[in-house]
Amino acid sequence: DYSKEVNLKLSDLKVGQRAKIISIKTKGVIKRRLMDMGVLNGEILKIEKIAPFGDPIDIIIKNYHLSIRKAEAHEIEVEVIE
Repeated sequence: DYSKEVNLKLSDLKVGQRAKIISIKTKGVIKRRLMDMGVLNGEILKIEKIAPFGDPIDIIIKNYHLSIRKAEAHEIEVEVIE
């Protein structure tokens, strides 16, 4: 049950799951780029699609479709929403 997990990463989620962003652990240019795309603390997102080898991960956030790298998704802590 993912809802009880602590420090769950965006990269751990499955297609169709919804989650709230708790924190973004990366720094510098990558963090700024994610924030510019609307990936912010407290935002709700949904996993739309995951490529066959797990990279990239397509998400929907603020009605936008974004693709992010698995390495970047691993730096984003989330809380699953039922």
